[in-house]
Amino acid sequence: MASHTALARRLGSDDETIAALRGYATSERFTEAEKAALAVAEALTKDPTGLAEPLWDDLRRHYSDEQIIEIICSIGLFNYFNRLNNALEIEVTR
Repeated sequence: MASHTALARRLGSDDETIAALRGYATSERFTEAEKAALAVAEALTKDPTGLAEPLWDDLRRHYSDEQIIEIICSIGLFNYFNRLNNALEIEVTR
């Protein structure tokens, strides 16, 4: 989260919201739609081979097909950046 935290701050996220990410599932800071997207991000980061049906159902409850594609593409792109930066041992800029 180090590099993405710095980016989030530059884009206007406050420290309280960033701190709440680790406990997003029970946090009142996030909407149910945001929690659905965060759950998918967590799941795909841990296991990129697929999503459990309840996660798909939750996404569909809150987002259109087009939005789901954007969410999953964003998750994949950020996971790519993480893996590339880790492999190349790129130092995090803050």
